[in-house]
Amino acid sequence: MANPISCTIVAAMNPGDLDPEDLKTLVAIMAALRTPGSGCPWDLQQDFHSIAPYTLEEAYEVAEAIEEGDRAALRDELGDLLLQVVYHARMAEEEGSFALPEVIAAITSKMIRRHPHVFGDEKARSAGIAKGFWEEMKAKERQAAPDSVLDGVPAALPGLTRAVKLQAKAARVGFDWPSTGPVLDKIAEELDELRDSMAAGDKAAIEEEFGDLMFVLANLARHLGFDPEAAIRQASHKFERRFKAIEAELKARDKAPEESTLAEMDAIWNAVKVGEKG
Repeated sequence: MANPISCTIVAAMNPGDLDPEDLKTLVAIMAALRTPGSGCPWDLQQDFHSIAPYTLEEAYEVAEAIEEGDRAALRDELGDLLLQVVYHARMAEEEGSFALPEVIAAITSKMIRRHPHVFGDEKARSAGIAKGFWEEMKAKERQAAPDSVLDGVPAALPGLTRAVKLQAKAARVGFDWPSTGPVLDKIAEELDELRDSMAAGDKAAIEEEFGDLMFVLANLARHLGFDPEAAIRQASHKFERRFKAIEAELKARDKAPEESTLAEMDAIWNAVKVGEKG
């Protein structure tokens, strides 16, 4: 199922003659990289499994660029993510499964199908606005009825994201706390259980109780209306920023962190924290 467009471009490829804004150019470059004998040895060694971690990494870097408000970085990271799509499509084309045009056709058809209130006739437009239509549409598209309302949440998702999606699915059938109060009570309960397992020194139980606590914290984030993954990334960025400020201050004192006491570093941390809030 070779793509004749990419093959034609590769056969006459001269980088100076290619349009860098044309998706066909990127497709041709990937085909060239994956051509046995003349391609890139590293690219030729890759498969779906080896590339998958890079795909996830690029998606996270897109999210980071969005959080930082860096549009130039967002442009570059979206390009990197697009390359991942082209990469996977090229490998699928090589094994005869599908090619990039089919990927584009599939998502195009899905978007039109799932938005009858935009692309359909007057009757379809009215139906598409109704509450719950999106979920009904997705359910009809599934080949078989799910065994559980929780089916369809990918296991490979980041832990906090998957927790929220599972909780949201359960909430649709009424399995949910009515407010944040019971969630906070549950957090206190799970924290007590974590303390008990730590006191007992049971490592397996400690890990399990820690997981339970994280799961309920994700539920609190869902009830409060924000993404826990975004929150933990923001917290990590804040930690990184403040710790680098500690390093900078210590460097100004001709010292390194390992040459300083915790009390000294903590004092700088608190000063940075006050400065940021002020």
